[in-house]
Amino acid sequence: MVYDKEMTSMSPQGPKSAPRQRATMRDVAELAGVGIKTVSRVVNDEPNVSPAMAERVRRAVTELMYQHNLAAGNLRRSDRRSLSIGLILANVANPFDAAVHRGVEDVANSHGVAVFSASTDENPDRERSLNAAFTARRVDGLIVVSANPTHDFLAADLEVGMSIVFVDRPPVGIEADSVLVDNFGGAAQAVEHLHSHGHRSIAFLGDRSTLWTARERHSGFLAALEKLHIDAANAPTIDNLSNEYVAEAAVRSLMEASEPPTALFAAQNLVTIGAIRALRSLGLEQEIALVGFDDLPLADLLQPGVTVIAQDPLQTGKLAAERIFDRINGDAGPAQRILVPTRFLVRGTGEIPPPS
Repeated sequence: MVYDKEMTSMSPQGPKSAPRQRATMRDVAELAGVGIKTVSRVVNDEPNVSPAMAERVRRAVTELMYQHNLAAGNLRRSDRRSLSIGLILANVANPFDAAVHRGVEDVANSHGVAVFSASTDENPDRERSLNAAFTARRVDGLIVVSANPTHDFLAADLEVGMSIVFVDRPPVGIEADSVLVDNFGGAAQAVEHLHSHGHRSIAFLGDRSTLWTARERHSGFLAALEKLHIDAANAPTIDNLSNEYVAEAAVRSLMEASEPPTALFAAQNLVTIGAIRALRSLGLEQEIALVGFDDLPLADLLQPGVTVIAQDPLQTGKLAAERIFDRINGDAGPAQRILVPTRFLVRGTGEIPPPS
């Protein structure tokens, strides 16, 4: 078959029509019979518009399916706000980060503000790049789970009025709000719990040692050993377990040693998953005690259930969001450090006694 080069593109329903042009503020003004400034006041929720005139504008907006351009609108707003905040997380696929995101989003929605989020994958350079990208888009504030050891690169943003709240890890080198979990106390409680069930050989399985949370949990672990007069030589430490697969291999190697520990403290949720897999593959899930830091989906349904120190990431996210909106709305007080307590959930693995 030969096609005419001038043939119109056809669909099964006929010729494709040109896409409809987006309505402009001028279109809304003409349909409503008002000035452009009146339309601007209505769509930006500003005062000094009569109820009847505001209703005419809203009807025109609906009829024309007008979508307000926030990027342009915030240049005309008296407060210069973009009605958006940036959320920089370690990994949005991690259940902890996902729950923090949800908490931030719930509070932001109640303020009519959008949340833009991204993952650093614990890469300090990527965090700096994301910070630059969000500030270039004029977000009203930043909530950060930081991978950087120091945060002086954010000083300029703070000086020009950017609101910044740190989550899970505190700021270093600058004064800024933070919402943190009681990592030290939770880790110490795990050791005391295992000790109360007869364990004197407890291994520490840690996250990246560059992370403040990992160091805090290890410090709490060591402090509890000292308090309980447990020789640290009986507490093997494996750090820098970056994911569940590395953790699984490390635990398998640890348990196959000539004198394996009788209990494990997994100081991060992905590390706990790796430890569970290793113990089950070795048939030791009923013989080696395990306490994990941070809860896991379905952890209560395993046999035995997994005893954990549970954080409340949803509440952590909500507190961080409430704090940043306080700042955005004018709170100029000194930086606050909000400490969120942990909960100890007894389910079975942490109560396994050592071999007689």
